[in-house]
Amino acid sequence: MAQNGFAKDPADLGRGYRAADGTELKNGDVLIAAITSCTNTSNPGVLLAAGLLAKKAVARGLKVDPKVKTSLAPGSRVVTDYLQRAGLLEPLTEIGFGLAAYGCTTCIGNAGDLPAGFNEAIVANDLVCAAVLSGNRNFEARIHPNLRANFLASPPLVVAYAIAGNVNVDLMTEPIGKDREGRDVWLGDVWPSTAEVAELMQYAMDAKTFRRLYADLTRDHALWNAVPAAQGQVYDWPRSTYIAEPPFFEGFTMTPGAAAAPIRGARALGLFGDSITTDHISPAGSIKESSPAGQYLIANGVTRADFNSYGARRGNHEVMMRGTFANVRIKNLMIPPRADGTREEGGVTLHQPSGEKMPIYDAAMRYVEEGTPTVIFGGEEYGTGSSRDWAAKGTQLLGVKAVVARSFERIHRSNLVGMGVLPLQFPAGQSWETLELRGDERFDIDVPAVLEPQQEIALTIRRKDGSSETVRLLSRIDTPIEVDYFRHGGILPFVLRELLAA
Repeated sequence: MAQNGFAKDPADLGRGYRAADGTELKNGDVLIAAITSCTNTSNPGVLLAAGLLAKKAVARGLKVDPKVKTSLAPGSRVVTDYLQRAGLLEPLTEIGFGLAAYGCTTCIGNAGDLPAGFNEAIVANDLVCAAVLSGNRNFEARIHPNLRANFLASPPLVVAYAIAGNVNVDLMTEPIGKDREGRDVWLGDVWPSTAEVAELMQYAMDAKTFRRLYADLTRDHALWNAVPAAQGQVYDWPRSTYIAEPPFFEGFTMTPGAAAAPIRGARALGLFGDSITTDHISPAGSIKESSPAGQYLIANGVTRADFNSYGARRGNHEVMMRGTFANVRIKNLMIPPRADGTREEGGVTLHQPSGEKMPIYDAAMRYVEEGTPTVIFGGEEYGTGSSRDWAAKGTQLLGVKAVVARSFERIHRSNLVGMGVLPLQFPAGQSWETLELRGDERFDIDVPAVLEPQQEIALTIRRKDGSSETVRLLSRIDTPIEVDYFRHGGILPFVLRELLAA
C-alpha cells in the first residue's frame, strides 16, 4: 500500500541485490538489531529472557548474519552485572550482542553508519531494509536515514529477528534458522519459559549491587574524572561544536518586548501534511554532509567521521537550528510534485518572492535579514511524537512567529507557547489545502495587544494576484499562565524576570 506503506511489488520482496562488497541485500533485511537502554533497563525479566534466548541459540549453533549490526547498550551497569552473574552476558556477546555502551544509542540515531556499499545498494535499488530495536522511538529517519522500516520489539525478539535476518519471516509459521545439522529451529525451541526467567531473577534483585555501583558515581570512572572542568559560579563557555551559549537571553531587559503584536507581511516557510512529528521538525539522528548543519561542522573543522548526531550535539544551537526541519524524510508540500507525482524529501523550501529553492535554514536566515516574519502551516497532529524541546526552540530561532495547523500534539503546542511562537488552529473543515495556499502569499495575523486564552485571531491571506481573504483561527494559547509566557516572549525570559524581581 502507498498510504502508510512502501508500495513494494510482492514479486520484488525476495529478490536479492548485491552491495559493493558482494553482500546480498533484500527488502526486509534486518541491518540493525539493538537492545537499547531506557525502555528495558527497569525490566530485568525481558533482559534475562534475551540472554536465555541467546544461550539456547548458541547451544543450537545459530548465528546472526554478519550484515546485521548488533548491540547491547543498557542504561545501567547493574544490567551487565546481573547478566554476567546469571551466565548470560557471554552467550549474548558470542551471538553478537556485546556491550557497546551505557545510555542512549540506536533509538536516538547513535548506532553509527552502515557500510558505504550497503547505503549505495539501498538507495540505488529503493530497498526497504529494517532495524529492530527494544527502544521506544522509531520515527522516520531517526534510527538511520536509509532504513525505512523500523520496528520496536522486546529484547528477546530483537535477538530472534537478528538471527532470522529478515522481518518478512513469520516467526510463528517459519523457522528462525537451522542448527549445526541443518535442521529447522523454531522460535519455540529457543524461547525461554517463564519459570526459566523467574529462576534467574535473584541476580537482578540484589540491593548491594545498586549500592556498590551507584553510591559513589565517580568511583571507577577514570576517564570521566579526567575531564577538565571550570571552577566558579559563572560557566566559562568553551569554543565547541558540542556546546555553545544559547541566544535566548540576548538583549534581555526587565520589561517584556512586543511579543503580543500584530504580524505583518509574513511568508510561509513550509506547508506540511498530517502527523508531522517532532523528529521531522528536529531530527535526532545522523547529520548529512550536504545539510546546513553538516556544512557548519565542516566549516568548523569537524570531519565527516566525527559528525556524531543531532542528539549528541543538542547543546549547540548553531547545529540544532540548522537541523530544524532538516529531516531527510520530511516533505514540504510547497515544493511542486515531480512529473511522476512523487514529492521531494528533505528540508527544502521556496524563498519568496524569488521562488529560489534552498534549505529551510537558509531561507529562514534570509527572511530574518530582510526583516520578514515567517509562518509554518501544518495538518492534523502537528508536533506528535517525543516531547523534544528543540522542536520548539529551533522553530523560534528560525524566526517563525506562528504555526497554523488543523490540530496540535499537546506537549509540542505547550512548548511552542513556551518559546514565544503562536500556535493557531484552523476551524473544523478548514486547512491550508482548502484555502488553496501555494506558499507565495503574504500573511497578516492580528495578534491583539490584550491576549486571552483561546480567543479568535484573524489571519489575512494576501495572494500573488492581488486578492485577499480573511479567516478566523483559534489561538491555542490555552491558559492564563501561557498568556503571560507569550507576552514575555517565552517561558525563559518570564522565569528570569520573576527571579530577578524577587
